[in-house]
Amino acid sequence: KVKNARPGDYDLVLMDVQMPVMDGYEATRQIRALADPALAGITILAMTANAFDEDRKKAMECGMDGFLSKPIVVEELIDTLQNNLS
Repeated sequence: KVKNARPGDYDLVLMDVQMPVMDGYEATRQIRALADPALAGITILAMTANAFDEDRKKAMECGMDGFLSKPIVVEELIDTLQNNLS
C-alpha cells in the first residue's frame, strides 16, 4: 500500500510484525528502500505480541520508529503516537 501511495496519503503505518507472506521486519526494510524519500520516511510503529527486548531491538534495527506490544494499552498508544507524529 505504501509503495503505491502518494506522499501524504498515510500519516503512519501500524506494522504487524507477524504476517503470513512477508513479516513486518521485511516489509519495513522494503518501505525504507523506496525511491521517494517522503514514502520511505513514513512513521512505522511495530505491533506485536512479542514484548521482549530483542523484539524491540529487531524492530528498531530494521527501521521502525516505535514499538507497541499487544494487547494495546491505550495510554501507551497515545503516548507513542504523540512522540512519533509531533
